Amino acid sequence: MSGSDSTSALAKQDRKFIDINDVEQTFKTPKGAFQALRDINLQVAKGEFVALIGHSGCGKSTLLNLIAGLTKPTQGTLLCANREITGPGPERAVVFQNHSLLPWLTCYENVYLGVERVFASAESRAQLKKRTDDALALVGLTPATQKRPGEISGGMKQRVGIARALAMEPKVLLMDEPFGALDALTRARLQDELLAIVQKTQSTVVMVTHDVDEAVLLSDKIVMMTNGPSATIGEVLSVNLERPRNRVELAEDRHYVQYRKAVIDFLYTRQAHVEKAA
Repeated sequence: MSGSDSTSALAKQDRKFIDINDVEQTFKTPKGAFQALRDINLQVAKGEFVALIGHSGCGKSTLLNLIAGLTKPTQGTLLCANREITGPGPERAVVFQNHSLLPWLTCYENVYLGVERVFASAESRAQLKKRTDDALALVGLTPATQKRPGEISGGMKQRVGIARALAMEPKVLLMDEPFGALDALTRARLQDELLAIVQKTQSTVVMVTHDVDEAVLLSDKIVMMTNGPSATIGEVLSVNLERPRNRVELAEDRHYVQYRKAVIDFLYTRQAHVEKAA
């Protein structure tokens, strides 16, 4: 294989860093089989930021859990870095809406606990400490390292959760509505911090969100899901906005407005959600 052919092959592989093929997810329930997802085909490039958006019950979190390896598909395959996803792995870190911090441990200890489990056999205690300190510094929490979860705000707790995930140096960062429970100002601040972190780490990110503006601001690609049950990918929108991004400048950017309008049209016109009576 020539040098140019090798480079081309590598580029193609990077475009399919996460490769999801013909995935279906059906759950057994007391009322019978429930098909949550069908015909899911999606590729995520290395270093790409992808948002999954759709109405409640469209299978966004189910798809994220499949990528995380927390559940196995009823049908189809999922690959990460050309290896089949058969369960959780340190190359894929997950940040949930609920930060799941241990209340009796400090911020430092909550992050160090995960670092120790993954790297203790290969790194010295000094290296583990540096890895933990660096992750906390990356999310701006160095002054709060010795505080416990009960002594910090909701936004700071979520930062600890993000630091814990980043300390694993994952190839893929999976986020399930990480800012959903926060007030608007805190949410905006953490979105801006996440933009800076991703710019620095060049992480591959897949994020579940209900927020149209969040999806457009953060993403390179927005995956719009049809309504459940038997949800699938209705449309994939490429967001070609230059990075780094500034939310104030983008507010009046015509391309930003067009992307936002396209997502709203899909969600509220083409996939208008009708609540079922109880």
